[in-house]
Amino acid sequence: MVETVTLYRAPTTAADADAIADWLRDRVDGEVRVRDRLLGDVATETLAEDLAAARVTDPHDPETGNTMLGIVRYEERALATPEREGGVVYDGQAVQRALNARLPDAERGLDHLHLPLLDRVIGTWGAHDARWHKRVAVLGQPALVSVPGLYEAPAKPEAYYEAKSKHALMTGDAPPREVLEAEIEGDFLVEGDPRTTEALKGYVLAAVDFLETGTAFCDDERCRLYDAHRQPGVVQAQLREPAFCAAHDERYG
Repeated sequence: MVETVTLYRAPTTAADADAIADWLRDRVDGEVRVRDRLLGDVATETLAEDLAAARVTDPHDPETGNTMLGIVRYEERALATPEREGGVVYDGQAVQRALNARLPDAERGLDHLHLPLLDRVIGTWGAHDARWHKRVAVLGQPALVSVPGLYEAPAKPEAYYEAKSKHALMTGDAPPREVLEAEIEGDFLVEGDPRTTEALKGYVLAAVDFLETGTAFCDDERCRLYDAHRQPGVVQAQLREPAFCAAHDERYG
């Protein structure tokens, strides 16, 4: 039984941890707390080394990491000044292990879920197709929820990629992301989207549900606990009615 959930802010993003915590309090029995950045609280030189070792360096290579001095120094600067971080994908499970080892001993049990909202992009290795996949969430202790992953991990509508290919054929260059986002109609979230906080609520609740039940996400694409692989699916699951499938509505509705 999860008795305490500690949610950590990601102040460089559009995610409102306090609003998510308020929503969560209406749906779980345990205490819900909010703290500042977990990456800031546990930032050390060794954490910078662990993050450098968790970097995905090749989308088709399961081996990660570049611990050269310059990369470690970059990670140290990014921990101190998160506004400077970007453009890197990290092995989510490696980051999870690194943060788990730095949780307070008295709070490391599965009755106390730590849930940092991250300003980093995380991924997991797909053995079925031999490549890395960006993720919104990696469940466990702590459960990681990536705010930029919300925009980058689920695939955008087909029209987005068709327009991108057409532009590249005509100009020889990839179009700026902002241009495509302005031109393409459809349901998808973009960086800084005002719907970010609302869309993240289901992923946070799924992390609690995982520790409570041992079940990762829901199979019903209309449920907020569904892990959509395409942006229109995220919009359907997180931003449209119904909020939950019948089983999860009974539990959390």
